[in-house]
Amino acid sequence: MIASRKTVGDHFEPDEGGDPKAQRQLRGHLEQIDYTAYASNRQVMSSALGHVDAPKFQRLAVAAAYARARWVATGLAVTESGRPPTQEDVENLANLRRAYEELTEVYDAMRRVVERAYLPYSDPQARKP
Repeated sequence: MIASRKTVGDHFEPDEGGDPKAQRQLRGHLEQIDYTAYASNRQVMSSALGHVDAPKFQRLAVAAAYARARWVATGLAVTESGRPPTQEDVENLANLRRAYEELTEVYDAMRRVVERAYLPYSDPQARKP
């Protein structure tokens, strides 16, 4: 399972005492701004990633699983001797943990790319009869 972090958006909340026409106009401007960001993300993501499919997700998930397994296995190996971990042991563990965390962040980011429709998701298995 991949953990994710939810961020709170800072979206338009109308002023209850304000002019309704001005609020509608502001809301329209904000929708244009949001669409500009959406269109920009679609353009950049398609240039950078081409397409997103099940094999790409699987490769990321496997890489994250290997990174986590290596991190945990190394942590267990450090404790085998019964001696306190050295500074080098701790630095190595920190590097392995960062690798795992970075891969899970990439996975989450790619999932958001699909969720926000910046790129379509294709499943080659779904096309086979």
